[in-house]
Amino acid sequence: MDVALRPIADADLDVLFDHMRDPESVKMAAFTAADPEDRVAFDAHMARLRASPEVTLRAVTADGRLAGSVAAFVMEGDTEVTYWIGREFWGRGIAGQALALMLELVPDRPLFARVAADNAASIKVLLRSGFVVVGAETSYANGRATEIEETIMRLG
Repeated sequence: MDVALRPIADADLDVLFDHMRDPESVKMAAFTAADPEDRVAFDAHMARLRASPEVTLRAVTADGRLAGSVAAFVMEGDTEVTYWIGREFWGRGIAGQALALMLELVPDRPLFARVAADNAASIKVLLRSGFVVVGAETSYANGRATEIEETIMRLG
């Protein structure tokens, strides 16, 4: 499968919104928007990300089809990475390939990632990319409407 990154275009937003409000995806990701169905909030959030010089945001394509998004951003002085792959593309190695491409694009080290502790698939992607577990904390997860354990991972 040919995985590539490119800037997010306005035409991508409908598909990305659908990905980010899929109930199974929301539950797995856990740390999501307060209301995944709020298109106005989604559009405003994406506009802020796309305009910020501290955010590297890319569309992920797989064989030319929009499969999701990947980003690096600064939070409290640390650069973090995140990705969201549409459920119809799960299990094909796309997240790992997209993350590898993002790691080439963003030279900052160390890089951090946070993931729901029970999201084994995402933890596996991060471990394969060289991240190691450096901690855990309990945080409120909008996608589950409760506090859950979050695994903190570091690269470099």
